[in-house]
Amino acid sequence: MRCFVTGAAGFIGSHLVEHLLAEGHEVIGLDNLSTGRKANLAAVASHPRLALMHGSVLDSRTVGMLAAGSDRVFHLAAAVGAFVIRDRTLDSLRTNIHGTENVVAAASQHAARLLIASTSEIYGKNDALGLKEDDDRIIGSPLRSRWSYAEAKAIDESLVDAYVQELGLRAVIVRLFNTVGPRQTGRYGMVIPRFVRQALTGQPLTVFGTGQQIRCFCHVLDVVPALVRLADSDEACGLAVNLGSSEQVTIAELAGRVIAATGSDSAIEHSSYLDAYGSGYEDMQRRVPDCTLAGRLVGFQTTRSLDDIIRSVIADQQSLAPSAA
Repeated sequence: MRCFVTGAAGFIGSHLVEHLLAEGHEVIGLDNLSTGRKANLAAVASHPRLALMHGSVLDSRTVGMLAAGSDRVFHLAAAVGAFVIRDRTLDSLRTNIHGTENVVAAASQHAARLLIASTSEIYGKNDALGLKEDDDRIIGSPLRSRWSYAEAKAIDESLVDAYVQELGLRAVIVRLFNTVGPRQTGRYGMVIPRFVRQALTGQPLTVFGTGQQIRCFCHVLDVVPALVRLADSDEACGLAVNLGSSEQVTIAELAGRVIAATGSDSAIEHSSYLDAYGSGYEDMQRRVPDCTLAGRLVGFQTTRSLDDIIRSVIADQQSLAPSAA
């Protein structure tokens, strides 16, 4: 098949591109390289079935051109990361709403199957143990930048649903819960690569808030095959599907495990959300997915533990120049 991947040089996108090529598909990638890096695709840069274009999903003409003739469209391009959303809120909203609108319209026009990457942020402050796809959203004030990302992604999901219901678009929405692994950078706020970088350089690991917040982390190599299977699944069309791990950890415990895994002498320091993110930020105590639906649809299950994830991020950052981590 011919697959069009937006955000192809990003963390998840680059792993998806490699997976699709390994399956024998032709891949057309689009990335504006704002957070993605060509180095992420170094292993397949000269592959005869890969074409990478430098451009933006905000360019509807380019998106339409690349979607034409594609069998599958994987929309991963987005403004992500707490620091990006905080510092470039307006640009982030434009990318995450208008960019998605362009991709959805192009997939519909050219009769391609669409998979759109959404987020666990959709659930907001709902801290139920085992969040299901039909659980209620609990979102704070729209005037707090913390929730602008969740609101934009919610609009994206509603847009996809309208195309499915009204125009017959074959699309699935995937809500990702803290996907982590090699090539993810900590400079935009992602916690595990940030902790690993701090530990490897002997800096204190900075824990925001109490450190008792509970999260679950899933290895990118567990997620990517499920993305492809969901895009191919007739039963998944029109649905939102959680993808993540159920292995829970507090952020304070996570910091300790990173220190132990790196053999670092780093200390743990606590910082307030106000100091880290400014007044527009709120956090939630717990976010744990229920991935029963993904298991039923495509047999999704995680095979890599949190310790596996930490070791893979350590190995990745040790292989990079300090400026790239």
